[in-house]
Amino acid sequence: MKTMKKAKKILMAFAGIVIVLSCVLIPFKVTCEDNNTIVVGVPADRCPIFYIDKKSNDITGIGVDLMVYAAKKAGYNVTFKVIQEKSLKDALDNPEYDLLMPFGSAVDSSSGKASIVSDNLMQTPFTLVTKGNSILPSLNSLHVGMLSSLAAGAETVKNIYPGMEISFYENMADCVKALRNGEVDALLHNSYVWSYILQKPAYKDLSVQPAAMFSMDFRVGTLDDPKGQELIAKLNNGIGEIDDTKRQAIILDHTSRKLYQYDLSDYLYQYGMFMLAGALIAVLLAIFVIQRIRMVRKWHEQKMQQMMDHDSLTGLLSMNGFRKRVEELLHKYPDTPYFLSYNNIRDFKFINDSLGREAGDELLKFWAAKSMENLSKEYEAIGRTEGDHFVVLRRIKNDENMTDDVEKVFTPVENYFINQGKDHRVKIISGIYVLTPKDFRKIDVDHMLDLARVAERRIRDNRKSDHEFYNPEQWQKGKRIAEIINYLPSAIEAGDIQVWYQPQIDYAKKKIIGAEALCRWDHTKLGWLYPFDFISTLEEAGLIYDLDSFVWERVCQDLDRWNKQGYRRSVSVNVSRDDIQEGRDICAHFLELIHKYDLSAEQLHIEITETAYVENPAYLIETTEKLRTSGFQVEMDDFGSGYSSLHMLKDVPIDRIKLDLHFLTESGDLEKSRTIVSSMIQMINQLNMEMIAEGVETVEQADFLLSKGCYEMQGYYFHKPMPVQDLEALLEKEK
Repeated sequence: MKTMKKAKKILMAFAGIVIVLSCVLIPFKVTCEDNNTIVVGVPADRCPIFYIDKKSNDITGIGVDLMVYAAKKAGYNVTFKVIQEKSLKDALDNPEYDLLMPFGSAVDSSSGKASIVSDNLMQTPFTLVTKGNSILPSLNSLHVGMLSSLAAGAETVKNIYPGMEISFYENMADCVKALRNGEVDALLHNSYVWSYILQKPAYKDLSVQPAAMFSMDFRVGTLDDPKGQELIAKLNNGIGEIDDTKRQAIILDHTSRKLYQYDLSDYLYQYGMFMLAGALIAVLLAIFVIQRIRMVRKWHEQKMQQMMDHDSLTGLLSMNGFRKRVEELLHKYPDTPYFLSYNNIRDFKFINDSLGREAGDELLKFWAAKSMENLSKEYEAIGRTEGDHFVVLRRIKNDENMTDDVEKVFTPVENYFINQGKDHRVKIISGIYVLTPKDFRKIDVDHMLDLARVAERRIRDNRKSDHEFYNPEQWQKGKRIAEIINYLPSAIEAGDIQVWYQPQIDYAKKKIIGAEALCRWDHTKLGWLYPFDFISTLEEAGLIYDLDSFVWERVCQDLDRWNKQGYRRSVSVNVSRDDIQEGRDICAHFLELIHKYDLSAEQLHIEITETAYVENPAYLIETTEKLRTSGFQVEMDDFGSGYSSLHMLKDVPIDRIKLDLHFLTESGDLEKSRTIVSSMIQMINQLNMEMIAEGVETVEQADFLLSKGCYEMQGYYFHKPMPVQDLEALLEKEK
């Protein structure tokens, strides 16, 4: 009995302890969950990107501040933890980290698990460092050394330059040793980190190669599982809140700090011989050290300024500013043909060595001034990346572009020293990349510059020319587009664009019943152009309405003249799918035209291509109904050309079907083609719609159509398109 009572007391005491612990632990768990804190693993040896603050002993840096800002915007608190693993690939398999930084792109973990990365926090410039001013081969054939902790980033580099050979080393001292021993051609690292590392006096024999600079993304990553996908999705919202001003402020904050601290070995390396000379020399040495530090700091600040929007020497845009300006222009003028050139001076180092750096700087400023005089500030951009490397975005007009640049920029620059009485002619070489439609949809300035650099390297290698196109066929296409777009207004005004007519026939009665208005362009440079030469180009440029409006008005002028001569005729005019847009009342435009020229609505037949109804059915049906209500006859052009949809014949209110005869060409099974056309004619007749067959080229085709119940036709078998004078003469004969 006593034993049972004692056991009961023990159980009650234990229950009390459980209740107390529950009261303590449960709230603590809720609090931890409410904190919404994520653990981010980062390296700590990449100052100023990631480093340990010596005062607070906290992990800080550009990457840390960007991550904290993005996470806060996404609703997270962040705790940073130094990665102990050799690389990010190893760290991906460690469940202690919620996220890891930095990634250039997604990589598999060491155990083979897939990863997912965030949107880009910033573009990080990567630069090659060599021993002295070594001349490097192309990036795609280099052997470079990298820190082993950058193994994940190296995969991204290999994707960009698959021919590059990469060797890994445990620390920077080993990397430098390998470079000095000739084991590698160069070392590769983030430019911001180089600006810190190269302050070490023992590395003064190392040189940055600015011409070999390229950019990589700076992203956050984790395992590609539901938890990781949710984290990255939320974090992307926060990253989207970081604007360029905030990003540049964070970068400038860390890069302008005095982060590198000399240690004893640095002082001994650089100033050891002076320290032995006594007190007086020590004082002088101290002054020298202070001046040296000030010079390094000033140089560092100037470099950071270069990374902003403008170049301090020439006043041109810096690489960063040029990139932003190009993106802005391509968004603003998506229909303007452009080329991007990468330019430099052949043997510019010789100019600096023989004539002096000041002479070289004055040459660069002269080149910049001449270029700015010849550029449109509204549509074009120019920047200086480094040294004598200039990048230019120019509109494509025609060959006069290149002539203009040669006469007004390149020739004066080439003769710069000659005109000063010095026996030295400057030679500019240019690699040119012509933008494609894809470049406007997905703007990647660095990629375009890389392609221009490829063309520029070819010139340096062969030394046979002063400029080369990466994609010359696109240049020819761009010139042709520019010649069409730029000449359209003057061509209309000068009468170079003419309205021609192709007669339409009632084959049963053997008489002309109307005509279709077409246009021909007697281009001052390209000769006679047919619609397929320029219609699609004008549609892409958003100028087809200007041409169509001209054609419609000229047709109304001809109809007005014929009416006054006593001949009442009808003409079919084409309406492009781009002419019919919300906010543009096409019906009101036609009503205004027939009122202006005292015409009746049935004299104008409005042809709208079948594909337009497929692409934007609702608004086109509404427009068609308005046109028919106003008295115009509406025709569906190119029916059967490949986009036919039977439900359109039920839903679209049209008066006449224009039957495309591609089924009756010589290719394919002729009997099947005849069956298809016969069925289409029968269906149109049963729907009580009018029809006309276009593209009739042989008497056999005409007789077949007539036998199946299609009487109205047009095509080369009857008449080709002709000027209005020839049409009037033809009609006069038929009277």
